[in-house]
Amino acid sequence: MRNLYILLLISLIHVTTYGQMAAPSPAPSPTPSASPDLNERVRMLEESLRYANQGLAKNVDDLLWYQKLGDVATIDKIRYGSKPPHVIRNPTGQGATNPVVIPAYTFAPKKFASAKKLPLLIFVHDGIHGDFSTLYSHVVRELLDQGYLILAPEYRGSVGYGGEFYRQIDYGDYENDDVLAGKRWAVENMPQVDADRVGIIGWSHGGMISLMNIFDHPEDYKVAYAGVPVSDIIARLGYKPAAYRTIFSDAAHIGKDPSDNVAEYRRRSPVWNAQKLKTPLLIHTNTNDEDVNVLEVESLINALKAHDKKFEYKIYQDAPGGHSFNRLDTKLARDSRDEIYRFLARYLTPPNATK
Repeated sequence: MRNLYILLLISLIHVTTYGQMAAPSPAPSPTPSASPDLNERVRMLEESLRYANQGLAKNVDDLLWYQKLGDVATIDKIRYGSKPPHVIRNPTGQGATNPVVIPAYTFAPKKFASAKKLPLLIFVHDGIHGDFSTLYSHVVRELLDQGYLILAPEYRGSVGYGGEFYRQIDYGDYENDDVLAGKRWAVENMPQVDADRVGIIGWSHGGMISLMNIFDHPEDYKVAYAGVPVSDIIARLGYKPAAYRTIFSDAAHIGKDPSDNVAEYRRRSPVWNAQKLKTPLLIHTNTNDEDVNVLEVESLINALKAHDKKFEYKIYQDAPGGHSFNRLDTKLARDSRDEIYRFLARYLTPPNATK
């Protein structure tokens, strides 16, 4: 524990020092006519502070991964290249079209270190501007115990990596490619990965990315799980507040609202891609979900049925926990996760599959 405190202190010193080193040299006082608007200066200061806090929280959480799972896993954090930015402000600028660099966590179970090959799970985190935090540590531990290798990509727009990466968000499009690039990196660079046994899982926004990956790249995945997945962006924006809708219509993102470009929103929504399903799929949803309204997932289920697709699903009735119902530490949540694990094991055959 003492070592953890020391590491946390080092992280704090690093963030503070970096901020001091990165600060520009004092410039001559501008003339009153050249002074920036005070409100804009305050906004920029608040934004810088927010990104600094996110970076510090990410450094702390990275250390906690080792504290929570270091006894059962070999943990690493790697980086790989994906597509260039979705919106390039200066296409002729130096390095403007360089690939976006994506961080990702890798976990390998220590008790299966001698195994020649193991199945791989791509674990996609939830949230618009979320991250793969240690809130998932109990689920990762359960998967490691079964003998899965895990790669968890921090796709563009994830928090903790500064303002530029945060603003790269591309909901429903290039973030899908970031996850696919991570899967392909793992197959090429993690020697224990069995390329024929790769699955993908995610909840909420991570469930949406998982769905879009198997719809667009069925040859890359053996099986998929989507928990309470965002399924229809058009319907979703209809029941969300204006501030939520603004995220998508911002010029740095889609650039238009659905009334101006409904085809683009449709292209990014799983429900309108259901006809592509070829991969074994399990879907869970909950009628009292306070984030992803059950109507979205029901629409996806109906679309899959209409296209005569084979898949499995379960609609939980008012399960305690709402949106997070089967990610909690309750008996119902554990039973639901066991259902997920048994489904995955049918196709990925981990060495210590859940019975």
